[in-house]
Amino acid sequence: MRPHLLTIRAVGAAACILTLAGAQTALLAPAAHAEGDAGTITVTPSSAHPGQAVDLRVFGCTGTTGQAVSEVFVSDAHLGPSADQDSLFAEATVKATATPGEYRVFANCGGEEAAAQGTLHVLDAPPSPDPYASPVSAVHAGGGGTATMLAAGPLAQTDEDEGNGPGARHAVIGLALAGVAAVAVAARSVRRRRGQG
Repeated sequence: MRPHLLTIRAVGAAACILTLAGAQTALLAPAAHAEGDAGTITVTPSSAHPGQAVDLRVFGCTGTTGQAVSEVFVSDAHLGPSADQDSLFAEATVKATATPGEYRVFANCGGEEAAAQGTLHVLDAPPSPDPYASPVSAVHAGGGGTATMLAAGPLAQTDEDEGNGPGARHAVIGLALAGVAAVAVAARSVRRRRGQG
């Protein structure tokens, strides 16, 4: 036989033996949360600010419902079956007035009080937003700017205000040009009628 084939077969046989030995050990080993042992609570995130929501996963509880309680929660969290893991799940909100520190979280389930335990670290409150981040008075836009102009006085334009827009002189010129255009259109219409008739 070739030496490399012999090596591959030996490694495969060793892997099978180790797998079978591991499976036998797993079957004979006691459950991680046997009766009488305290379960665990996983809090995500493990450190939270006041007012923040956290996810709770409870492992080792008997039953399919329960409550997670802590002095730092706004209210007790009602545990229910988790869709993706063999655990109970709930969401809780940290009190907005919570002070920084470590807080114990207990799960009451399967008729047992404190059947599972965990901790939550509360951080300092996040800094308040910049008080000047939003406008503090009206923005001069749209018709709001017109109101201040009207309050200042009449809109009559003088020769001194030539840079401020059209005035009476421009209005007269515009009316004269519009009249000339109207006469030209009327004259052309009359010519077309005479040429067709």
